[in-house]
Amino acid sequence: LSIQVMILAVVGVATAVAPVSRSDDVHAEVLHRSEDVRADGFDSNLQTSNGIDQSASGDVHGNIHGSFAWISPEGEHVDIKYVADENGYQPSGAWIPTPPPIPEAIVRALAWLQAHPQAPEHPRHH
Repeated sequence: LSIQVMILAVVGVATAVAPVSRSDDVHAEVLHRSEDVRADGFDSNLQTSNGIDQSASGDVHGNIHGSFAWISPEGEHVDIKYVADENGYQPSGAWIPTPPPIPEAIVRALAWLQAHPQAPEHPRHH
C-alpha cells in the first residue's frame, strides 16, 4: 500500500509542478499511463498531450529514480531527473538553481585553516 501512495504522490507532484497557463492545458489528455506495483518495487509512467512526461521506479527499500518534464509557458522543454533514497531527494537538471562558485580567497582560507588546526585549549585550574 505504501508504494501505491508513493506512486500517487510522484504523479501528483509531476502534474502539480507543470504550468497550466497555456489554453490547451485545460484540454490535455492522458496519452499513456502505466503503473506496475510489485512486492519488490514499482514502475510508473505518465504522458499527456500537453507535454507532461513523468516516470519513476522504486525498489523494496524505498529508493526511487525518476524524472518529470513539461513545456514551460515560454515554450521551453523543462526536464528534471531525481533520486530519492537514504540521502534524501536529489533533483538534477539544467533548470535546478546552483550556488555560485566559492571565491578563490575563501577556498585558500579554508585550506589554510585545515592545514593549521587550532591547538586544543587546556582547562585552567584555579
